[in-house]
Amino acid sequence: MRGFIFAFAFLILCTTAFAQHSDDSGNINKLMLYQDSLTEIGKKMINGESGPERMNANAEFIKTLVKALKITHSFNFPFDSVKSVTIRNSPDNRFRFITWHLDFDDGSYRYYGTIQMNTGDKLLMYPLSDYSPFIKNPEDTVTDNMKWYGAQYYKIIPVYTEQNPYYVLLGWKGYTVKANKKVIEVITFKNNHPVFGHAVFDGNGKVRKRVVFEYTRQTSMLLNYDDNQHLIVFDHLVPPDKKMKGQFDTYGPDLSYDGYRFKNGRWEYVDNLDMRNKAGSHDGDFIDPKKQAAIDKATGGN
Repeated sequence: MRGFIFAFAFLILCTTAFAQHSDDSGNINKLMLYQDSLTEIGKKMINGESGPERMNANAEFIKTLVKALKITHSFNFPFDSVKSVTIRNSPDNRFRFITWHLDFDDGSYRYYGTIQMNTGDKLLMYPLSDYSPFIKNPEDTVTDNMKWYGAQYYKIIPVYTEQNPYYVLLGWKGYTVKANKKVIEVITFKNNHPVFGHAVFDGNGKVRKRVVFEYTRQTSMLLNYDDNQHLIVFDHLVPPDKKMKGQFDTYGPDLSYDGYRFKNGRWEYVDNLDMRNKAGSHDGDFIDPKKQAAIDKATGGN
């Protein structure tokens, strides 16, 4: 069969899947207790007043998360009360990403996470180690999970081809005290191990393995997916003045839109898109935990 599949039904994912096993009620109770712990630790990880305090909470969070994921059928547990992380399942339910970030007092960020595979009884996961500072040319680089170009993913787009299926990831990447980034990432699996980066983005005079945008923290940037048009759409970023060209921490949207349209297994760059009737959040489904922290503080949370 030739061609590519984009639209397909989501597999049902709910905690009732545990009912198939006699000890699942006990597993659910354990997972709920771990969820409570992760929720409280996550608040400290985000709201801690000092860098060392947040780092200690992060270390505790990782240990607790690993213990939780080791429980049988943890893949089916949503952990939806843990607001300090972003959890996204692939639409085919093959895996899920759990990603988050830690911000430091100098305005820099470090990213953490794991890929949990849907294996049933046994835990199979690939920890993600942020290698961002050492990746000098991210748009030209292929990495693995131990040399990850860290980001917090809010959208997974499956692409099924005749040869090798892959998944496009849309992510937010807080960067410096002046700038944020957005990332269009690709993950494939080779010999059942994750590989990040895939040369499928054509346009602007080059082929990219991933696409990275940098823009001022004083604004937000649209990066989202229109499944009806098979189109990744994003704000066109420009400097506030021509003299500031190349100073990407000053760039912001100019109210026009560009994108990557899917065609023959690849993504072709298109500019000047008409998106007047396509309302959407500038941050997609991503919620910055800092905003959640403000809510926590306003409501008396710690």
